Amino acid sequence: MIDKKRILCVIPARGGSKGIPHKNIKELAGKPLIYYSIDIARQIVDDTDICVTTDDNEIIETVKQIGLNVPFIRPAELASDQSGTYEVLLHALQHYENQGICYDILLLLQPTSPFRLKKHIEEALSLYNEDCDMVVSVKESPSNPYYNLFEENPTGYLQIAKGEGKFTRRQDAPKVWEYNGSIYVINIQSLKRMPLSDFSKRIKYPMDDIFSVDIDTPLDWLMAESILKSKQLQ
Repeated sequence: MIDKKRILCVIPARGGSKGIPHKNIKELAGKPLIYYSIDIARQIVDDTDICVTTDDNEIIETVKQIGLNVPFIRPAELASDQSGTYEVLLHALQHYENQGICYDILLLLQPTSPFRLKKHIEEALSLYNEDCDMVVSVKESPSNPYYNLFEENPTGYLQIAKGEGKFTRRQDAPKVWEYNGSIYVINIQSLKRMPLSDFSKRIKYPMDDIFSVDIDTPLDWLMAESILKSKQLQ
């Protein structure tokens, strides 16, 4: 049963952000962006099982003001634009294992997804089993390779990417999904064997568009502010 598994919640928050400077601690509706991920993590696990991994002293100070300890400072080689999530997660796991603390599941919550609810995480966790590599949150993609995504053929003309153009209505085409960046329930044994991109046993957890906002650009930020003002998050 999932409630007998020990869960480590990892919130990665690198200091550098080109699109929105200091994004992870920029205030959204009066609270630092990272607050929303910490708050929801606290509804799932104890503070001692929440790991904010960051290289940035301002982020560390902000997290401390929220009342959460930051267990370590991420090394510089894991804090560049080229650093991958895989290495960051392994580094966090190793930190705890060096102290004799072992976990069964890693719950990755990216701070750029502020609108997940407790029920979303609980539902994603309920889908997890030891035979899968990961349960990952998704949204239905408006762009579909069977319907409105094209690629250039050898003669230079556009052709439908998949399905030979046999679908004339979007609703008839197979549904396709894209990661929304909100929830990753990861099998730690799978993670130790290979990076997330190599996982083959992935279970989807669909979420509505309004809960799938992933803040990466100033436009995304404006959208998030608008959603909060509309009070549609229930």
